Amino acid sequence: MRTGALALGLLGALGAKAQTADSAEVEAVRRMVTLSEVVVRSDLNVPRFLQRIRNDSSYYKAFKNLHILGYTSENYIELFDKKGRSQAGLRSKTRQHRDRNCRTMEVLEEAVTGDFYDGNHNYNYYTAQLYDAFFFTHGTVCGETNIVAGSQHSVQGKKGLEKNKEQLKMLFFNPGQKIPGIPFIGNKLDVFDEEIAQKYNYSIDTSSVINGIPCYVFRIERRDDLSRSERGDIVFDNITTWFNQKTMEIVGRNYDLSYDAGVYDFDVHMKVEMMKVGDYLVPYTLSYRGNWHLMFKGRERGLFNATLHDFKIP
Repeated sequence: MRTGALALGLLGALGAKAQTADSAEVEAVRRMVTLSEVVVRSDLNVPRFLQRIRNDSSYYKAFKNLHILGYTSENYIELFDKKGRSQAGLRSKTRQHRDRNCRTMEVLEEAVTGDFYDGNHNYNYYTAQLYDAFFFTHGTVCGETNIVAGSQHSVQGKKGLEKNKEQLKMLFFNPGQKIPGIPFIGNKLDVFDEEIAQKYNYSIDTSSVINGIPCYVFRIERRDDLSRSERGDIVFDNITTWFNQKTMEIVGRNYDLSYDAGVYDFDVHMKVEMMKVGDYLVPYTLSYRGNWHLMFKGRERGLFNATLHDFKIP
């Protein structure tokens, strides 16, 4: 009993310590946030708003909802050479079917150009592999849920492309948080870290630009006056997120990130918009434009767009 009580006490103390540290970081950001006049008049509880952003799971859950719904996806991927000319691409329409707790994908239409595939019908481009990791299903996948609690991304036991895919998902679903295992930048991603936060401008405004939904808009933008060395301390140039004022669910998010580590560099821009399908929040458009280089891999310049529609609720 005493051992159990001691363990519970230690867990409670560790939890309180983590919560205190988290609150301190939120408070540090709160002191730097610029509020528009409309937000000031709305009497928004800024600390609580920032804490909700810090702990948000609605964005990740929206993508997990795709695992339990049927839908049609319009897919477009294109790769370019150094002169901006198209060198490979894919345009397709796929349909995800959901039946008896399993999902499968049917290719309805597909057209490719250039060397998009190799002779074994494998992707020649890393950009295509990453798109596949988000939106394509191979074979039959069963037993999935949209439950977020206790669902953690981890790179443990993974290597190569599978590890890179998992790190990308961590970066995508939890922007602004530390990610283990990414050389040079893993500790430069946390935009709520007190030292990193000093290199950004934070603001809260309102907008109805996405589907006419009244939103709070939270912007994290790299300061323009950073020195070259300070610029090397951060990765995100901009994260703009639209939150539904009534539900606080994310209805849109833009990312801009860039970094040059010598052995690799990237300049990536992404945009996601959400919609409600019944009680489910889901992404319905996603666009990506990126230029990146890995040592010994060559440089890739590409874009992709996904448009999801005709959702079917189980």
